[in-house]
Amino acid sequence: QVQLVESGGGLVQPGGSLRLSCVASGIIFRINAMGWYRPVPGKERELVATIASGTVNYADSVKGRFTISRDGAKNTVHLQMNGLKPEDSAVYYCNADLTTATDSSYMSWGQGTQVTVSS
Repeated sequence: QVQLVESGGGLVQPGGSLRLSCVASGIIFRINAMGWYRPVPGKERELVATIASGTVNYADSVKGRFTISRDGAKNTVHLQMNGLKPEDSAVYYCNADLTTATDSSYMSWGQGTQVTVSS
């Protein structure tokens, strides 16, 4: 199994910035995609941003403010969050879409990191 560990959350004022990081460790055969999700009312979690083979995808609410990047050599994904708003406050969960050596696919989730945007 692959473990995901997030870091970088915290308290920031509106308009401020944070950089989240997530490191994958364990027995890794192939990471197909990595991303960030956060819970919203009425849904378990919403996609914030994902990256796969260089293709990125963002929620409309964060386009132009958040940037996702990945360091494949280090099995790490980052989320640079600029122009933060109070409505961005949430626990942010790292996600990885993985394939094993026997060609099985599964998802792994981190424990989450709290982001609070408040004055």
